[in-house]
Order: sequence, then C-alpha cells, then structure tokens
Amino acid sequence: MLGDLSKCENIYIACGYTDMRKGIDGLAATVQEVFGLDPLSNSVFLFCGKRPTKMKALYWEGDGFLLLYKRLEDGRFQWPRRTQEARNISREQMDWLMSGLKMEQKKTIRRPEKVVII
Repeated sequence: MLGDLSKCENIYIACGYTDMRKGIDGLAATVQEVFGLDPLSNSVFLFCGKRPTKMKALYWEGDGFLLLYKRLEDGRFQWPRRTQEARNISREQMDWLMSGLKMEQKKTIRRPEKVVII
C-alpha cells in the first residue's frame, strides 16, 4: 500500500541541515554514507533543510522508495540542529514534531505501568 508507514520498525531523524534539493538517490546516499544506516531497512528517514518549514521523509516499501514532502503554511518544525547525526525517535515524538512541537516534551501525561483499583 502506498505510504503505509505504520509497518516501519524505526523512525530516524537527520539532525542538523539537509540539502532539500536532494531526491531519492541523494537522500538514500546520505543515509548510507553519512549515517551508516541501511536505506533499504524497514525504517523511515526524516530530513529538514535550513528553513524549518519544509521536510522530506524517505521510506523503502520493499519494491521501491517512497519520498514524502511536507511544507507548513503557518508555523515551523522544531528540528534539532546541534549535531549531524541520525537519531532514532518514537512515533509519539514524530507526531509531536509534525505538529510543530519539540520532540523532548518537558511534561507529558505518563501512562501508569500498573493500575490498582481500590
């Protein structure tokens, strides 16, 4: 199915800046050469350029690459800029990022591990 990212095992975010003129081949080469990861793995790779209003996602579907592009009309992605690394993030962190929030939330509602009913 086109774009079914729910089956991916890992989500990696490319911290820092990425040249957004790169297409599938350039981004796959970045994943392999710069980050030392396998672009053919069951993972989604997220990239952002200098303007934090545009991002790309690269995903191998088994028979070809899927390249997704998102441009925000109002707002900015809170993209980590300090290092040039690929960080493994959770789906929840990806949702926060796509919503314009920081991936490291200072305060969240935590689900209890064990519920005791009195």
